[in-house]
Amino acid sequence: MSAARIFVKRNIKLFFKDKGMFFTSLITPAILLVLYSTFLGNVYRDSFTSSLPDALKLSEDIIDGLVGAQLISSILAVSCVTVAFCSNFLMVQDKANGTVRDLRISPVKPAVLSAGYYIATFISTLIICLIAMGICLAYVAVVGWHMSVEDVVLLTADVVLLVFFGTALSSVINFFLSTQGQISAMGAIISAGYGFICGAYMPISSFGDGLQKAVAFLPSTYGTSLIRNHSMRGVLSEMQNQGVPAEAIQGMRDSLDCNIYFLEKQIDIPIMYIILTAATVLLVVAYILLNALKKERK
Repeated sequence: MSAARIFVKRNIKLFFKDKGMFFTSLITPAILLVLYSTFLGNVYRDSFTSSLPDALKLSEDIIDGLVGAQLISSILAVSCVTVAFCSNFLMVQDKANGTVRDLRISPVKPAVLSAGYYIATFISTLIICLIAMGICLAYVAVVGWHMSVEDVVLLTADVVLLVFFGTALSSVINFFLSTQGQISAMGAIISAGYGFICGAYMPISSFGDGLQKAVAFLPSTYGTSLIRNHSMRGVLSEMQNQGVPAEAIQGMRDSLDCNIYFLEKQIDIPIMYIILTAATVLLVVAYILLNALKKERK
């Protein structure tokens, strides 16, 4: 256990010490924060108000709270995975610069090395994402707070689970990478592509029917929906209390990806947790098998 603990600490220190990897992991949250607050905030605000009946007037606090909840859910949904890829690039860097060869001839077992990369990636990613979550909650408190303690607890659980998923996914994909060029290419693909696929850059409900059905097969879709639900539940309930018709609330939940449909059937929140957890377990098993098969070949 001592060797494993030392190796995990080594990986965490190297990640936070490497300014390139550390700041790259913060690029996506920063871009989303600037993008939403500077350009898309008014667009979403106008979209929400235009969908309400003319006779119904909501306070600016409600509208700003709804826009802010969508903003933070987008940031957290994409960051939990993209940051995991960035922090897990240390495993690839060790291959690229030959460090992994020195580690393999040391007394440390290969299983310890594999587990050490995974655990260190999870811890590093969780630290950054929890800090990002704190900043996001502070932002919502300024623009319009409508979350309960239960919402915050469930949102934290969503972040932890999605970080587990992001760590497992990055571990499997990064297992096949071995050069700096591959790191750069994968970083660009994940930063741009994952945010689109998971619905962070634009709601999944705005996709075409074919693409909506396709992304319903992806576990990341349900991770985004969980975060949407728990960040927006309070403000949507308040809107309904102030007279917004239930049909309008249902339409908002559909358009904001709080409701996800698989083959025309709405997926309940407990099922979303089961899907995301099962996908994470399968990815972890795949990572273990990949490392075991590599050891057998050697």
